[in-house]
Amino acid sequence: MHSQVDILVPGHREDFVETPYIKELTERAVNYIKAGFPVHLSGPIGVGKTTLAFHIAAQLARPVVLICGDFEFGTSDLVGGLYGYRRTYLRDNFTRSVIKIAESIAPTWVDNRLTIACEHGFTLIYDEFTRSRPEANNVLLSVLEEGVLPLSEARNGRDYIEVHPDFTAIFTSNPEEYAGVQPSQDALRDRMVTIELGNFNEETEVAITQAKSKLSSEDSRRIVSLVRRVREAKSNKFTPTIRACVAIGKILNLIGGSEVGSNHIFRQSCFDIIMPEVTRKEREKVIRVINDAIATYF
Repeated sequence: MHSQVDILVPGHREDFVETPYIKELTERAVNYIKAGFPVHLSGPIGVGKTTLAFHIAAQLARPVVLICGDFEFGTSDLVGGLYGYRRTYLRDNFTRSVIKIAESIAPTWVDNRLTIACEHGFTLIYDEFTRSRPEANNVLLSVLEEGVLPLSEARNGRDYIEVHPDFTAIFTSNPEEYAGVQPSQDALRDRMVTIELGNFNEETEVAITQAKSKLSSEDSRRIVSLVRRVREAKSNKFTPTIRACVAIGKILNLIGGSEVGSNHIFRQSCFDIIMPEVTRKEREKVIRVINDAIATYF
């Protein structure tokens, strides 16, 4: 069987921040996996689901295969299929006067990511799996429950493979109300342990902001306080995440100066980073909150 799948080797990232909150999440996930359950990290955009998935995978010390959910996926995009043909040509001049020629053409099976992970016991990270249609993910039901991956007979005449005992899966998803998210099967969710993620606690957000922006702990806390006040003022699901904290932190680090609160560029940058996620109805309210927070903390 041929394969064109990239295998990843997860390791410790120098910029990864592991606070007690993150460590506790990681330990829970690893315990579920060791008990034989796949893990599902569910939460809104920007809360670090994919980064956390790779961090969890690194604790397992196994190679990783990554799949990113896609509405256009079919089962073959997960398992594999027939991609092209293989031509064999033999020319045998076994005597001076006789030439024997044999030629055959056979379809070529190419393994895809799920098959590779199941066969070799790798860790599968299926990022945003609910962006794929439910019918494409149906093959996962037998993988997670019976430990069997159904295949086409075109793969060496076998119609299934037994899943390697070291195989495990980590899924991530956004809430179903997000654009592009497909409803997942109850049967599939029932086979995994779901960890619902939200915005990190304050200490974790301060630590991440400081690590990513290279600011002091004090300045990082000011930024986190600003963003958290905006979250409290908003009513819709698209609240500013840790990404907003990091972006504002990098701008503050670039501008610098003790009078940054009166700096028009810094103030406008806060609006640029936060306001696109604010509904028209709440814009004036959020603008006041940002201005008050800048006056308070900077």
